[in-house]
Amino acid sequence: MEDQRMQRLNTTIQHLNVSAGIQPDECSGHSTRPAPYIPPTEKELKWNGWGYEDTGFVVNDDGRIVLTGNKYSLSGKVFPKFRPFIESQMEGISVDEYNPPQETIELPPPILNHEFLRAVEGKYARMETDRMICVRHAHGHTAQEIYNLRYGTFERIPDVVIWPACHEQVQTILDLASQYNVVIVPFGGGTSVTEALVCPTEEKRMIVSLDMKMMNRIKWVDRESLLGCIEAGIVGKELEARLGMMGLCFGHEPDSHEFSTLGGWVATRASGMKKNKYGNIEDLMIHVKVATPVGTIDRTCNVPRLSVGPDIQQVILGSEGILGVITEVTIKLQPLPQTRAYGAIAFKDFETGFNFMREVALKRLQPASLRLMDNQQFQMGQSITPEENPKLEYVKHEAQRMFLTHWAKFDLNEMCACTALFEGDEDAVALQQKKVYAIAAKYGGIKAGEASGMKGYFLTYMIAYLRDYGFGYWLIGESFETSVPWANVLTLCRRVQQRVIRSGEEKGLPYKVECSYRVTQLYDTGAAVYFYFGFIFRGVEDPVRKFSEIEAEARDEVLACGGSLSHHHGVGKLRKSWMTKTVSPVGIEVLKGIKKTLDPNNILGIQNLIDI
Repeated sequence: MEDQRMQRLNTTIQHLNVSAGIQPDECSGHSTRPAPYIPPTEKELKWNGWGYEDTGFVVNDDGRIVLTGNKYSLSGKVFPKFRPFIESQMEGISVDEYNPPQETIELPPPILNHEFLRAVEGKYARMETDRMICVRHAHGHTAQEIYNLRYGTFERIPDVVIWPACHEQVQTILDLASQYNVVIVPFGGGTSVTEALVCPTEEKRMIVSLDMKMMNRIKWVDRESLLGCIEAGIVGKELEARLGMMGLCFGHEPDSHEFSTLGGWVATRASGMKKNKYGNIEDLMIHVKVATPVGTIDRTCNVPRLSVGPDIQQVILGSEGILGVITEVTIKLQPLPQTRAYGAIAFKDFETGFNFMREVALKRLQPASLRLMDNQQFQMGQSITPEENPKLEYVKHEAQRMFLTHWAKFDLNEMCACTALFEGDEDAVALQQKKVYAIAAKYGGIKAGEASGMKGYFLTYMIAYLRDYGFGYWLIGESFETSVPWANVLTLCRRVQQRVIRSGEEKGLPYKVECSYRVTQLYDTGAAVYFYFGFIFRGVEDPVRKFSEIEAEARDEVLACGGSLSHHHGVGKLRKSWMTKTVSPVGIEVLKGIKKTLDPNNILGIQNLIDI
């Protein structure tokens, strides 16, 4: 009888979740066909933060937090629980003390190589020297870079931005850059979080940012072989929209999917939220065409596998713009899935949720996406719920609290949540759901409803907007990730969190550093783990330096726990100092040898991965 009452209450809560209208457009219903893609103009995008100019979390006249703009289904919605949550969780924050960004930024004068500019004229689709356009191409999205945009400056930025229209133009531009000793920096979506786009301050040559986004054509599709040749500048959301019109999909969906590019994914060895079903970028790439300062790397066939010695294509993966410019990628395609289903599961604590994730991976039952959040991230997700019907919200909240605390015996300050996304044909999805939820039940997991799963997936697109919102109230924060064997996951999570908090105390920060974590992509032998950390920097001298030191000490702890230097963000300049330890001195010399062969004059001189 008690179990039946428990089930009835849980079912009621799920119906209330659906009634609350939490159905983001990005995750709507069971439809799998993407919405048409409309590319944003430069003016529609922020120059000093993430995403769309009209979109952000702000405090309205009633003192409550609202998401502005019209780009997302939750745009214009009020989040009454978010401010109380932030003020209760983040020591030292005050939403009444706004820290506005600077309206303009002082920039260094350009260095121009006029011989190169004359020689390259007419061999591109567009060129700009406007300094504000150049600064848009001078950074990625680490906390350090956004801080400099909002409150500081950059010592060095690109001098010119050039948009090529085809592979031949890219190769010509590189040939001329070699002739006139000009630096070329490939630029995709600008979403890097490794300082990979930060120009070396000591560089005295002219720096050209080569923006690839005009190279966004689908050159051909082979439906029978499920292959497609795509130019490297296409943005993820555009790629899926155009493939969707053909009844196809790619399935690679990183958090930056709205703005990052295919070429950028290859250059960083990227991974996506739906990796469990579709694979990482190295699993999806069949062939890559690359322009280098000494010529073009290409291959004569697009076959599923070959044995012709060491694969130079794999060397290009993760090369971060120092070996060549990726211009075309041949990729695996899939038929558009028939159906899509979201879900969420609550567990009494993180360790229990972890054991569930491990068994799902062991039995190779992981759905397209399966992510486990710790209690802090779970509570934050709960706080970002839009106000719809206050009376309904109250009833739902009380029902959830009663169910979780009275019947399920969960501690609200210990419990965690897992979000799931299933894709495929209807029968396969139904069977997979049945098996996954059966494992969850074995560990005492409670189904939390499709609406909660949809919201959890949607919030991925809000993380960077939330980071920018925090800056406005003296909160500097960032994420970093790693991969680690299953045996080390729990130890790594605890030790890195403790190290981050202790580092803040040792540096004498006036307010506690907060740190949370989640398990994301799953493998047979281990998993990817994300950490989020931040602190209030009001009154802190040189907060960027202290933030970077805490992040570096956290990275040392990750490596000490058997974790990787990076799972999918890459190295850039932010993590370059650990590369010798990671790949060995001999490995570094191999990379330098390849670099010297493909780029003898260091034309691709952005200085990522290795020192030249």
